[in-house]
Amino acid sequence: MKFFRKIHLWLSVPFGIIITLICFSGAMLIFEPEITRSVNSHVYYVAEVKEQPLPMEDLMESVKSTLPDSVSITGVTVFKDKSRTYQVNLSKPRRASMFIDQYSGEITGKYERLGFFSTMFKLHRWLLDSANPHGEGLKVGKLLVGISTLIFVIALITGVIIWWPRARKNFKRSLSIPFSNGWKGFWKGLHVAGGMYALIFVLAMSLTGLTWSFDWYRSAFYAVCGVEHTPRSFGQQNGQSTEGKAHGDKGEDREGRGKRGGRGERGERGEHGERGEHGHWNHEHGDRHDRGEHGRGHRHSEFARWQQVYDQLNAQNPDAPQITISQESASVTLGTTGNGRASDRYEFNRRSGEITSTSRYADSKEADKLRGWIYAIHTGGLGGMTTRILWFLGALLGASLPLTGYYIWIRHLRRKKEPNKAH
Repeated sequence: MKFFRKIHLWLSVPFGIIITLICFSGAMLIFEPEITRSVNSHVYYVAEVKEQPLPMEDLMESVKSTLPDSVSITGVTVFKDKSRTYQVNLSKPRRASMFIDQYSGEITGKYERLGFFSTMFKLHRWLLDSANPHGEGLKVGKLLVGISTLIFVIALITGVIIWWPRARKNFKRSLSIPFSNGWKGFWKGLHVAGGMYALIFVLAMSLTGLTWSFDWYRSAFYAVCGVEHTPRSFGQQNGQSTEGKAHGDKGEDREGRGKRGGRGERGERGEHGERGEHGHWNHEHGDRHDRGEHGRGHRHSEFARWQQVYDQLNAQNPDAPQITISQESASVTLGTTGNGRASDRYEFNRRSGEITSTSRYADSKEADKLRGWIYAIHTGGLGGMTTRILWFLGALLGASLPLTGYYIWIRHLRRKKEPNKAH
């Protein structure tokens, strides 16, 4: 038992602060989509829900008229919630998107990650490492996150080994957090019992999170799951929405991931189509005067069949949380599985709008399915709001474990010094 105590202590001490930062920042990201939509409700929600939206072709041409020639529309995502604005995905900046009120045709804004969540994400993935996370070479912050997470897994397992002998004698007491013994008893109880309460959640987050840190671990993880690791299929990367994907901006170690079509650090844009301070462009809000040129009479519009395809897929999938239409392809997100990335994919003839092929999620590669489940487990999305709340509380408890552990360790060191002082 002494051996496991030493491992638990001397691995935790140097990496404890980093573990706390990783867990805390992860907890902060869990409800990012809801908070972002609440703070910027004017961007994500329409002013008034009307009986029928404007034709998708008109809306896309309206957005296109505000874009510079170097930027194109790659797709549009329509949500089941009729009060949500359409999300128009753009070719650049990377994973950029704009939102348009489908009833009035007003462009309501662009995707912008709130500064707090941008900081939390960089802290969670790279410890605020200033190195380009998509570039080549050693990424120190990312490496430290991976090592610290691995250390956390070992600390959790050794913690259980240390806890079990006492738990067998008095199981109920071992899972209690006493308030009668002052702060000393509270912090120790929070460390021991709190660690047991959070164990399943933080282990799930850690074991899945490591798949984005180390190639060798990812290959082993897939192998243990009985799946051969393969590159993500193109269809999963194309034209997907940013919805609900802010927290995990993690891909197959290339941080590029596309999650899919919109996550990570979207580009900031300046005003009126000019390059902003971050080197990206922006649109002019709410202008509709250019729509006449590209409106209903524009027979050769590249978006001419998008509405037709959407109407057909929506009729076939009335419960789908969201449907994305792209150039000659479409995807329908499934709402019947804990894997929030599960979707059926379609290809269509851009001239006639006829759907030419269908790729069902049920028939997709096992590796692609597993990727979605890894993300769902890591973020707590596999069971909806209930599991996300549990994951949030678990991550906060996980963040407290190193701090309470430091408290117990420092008190122990002080007690060892007190007899020496007495002499």
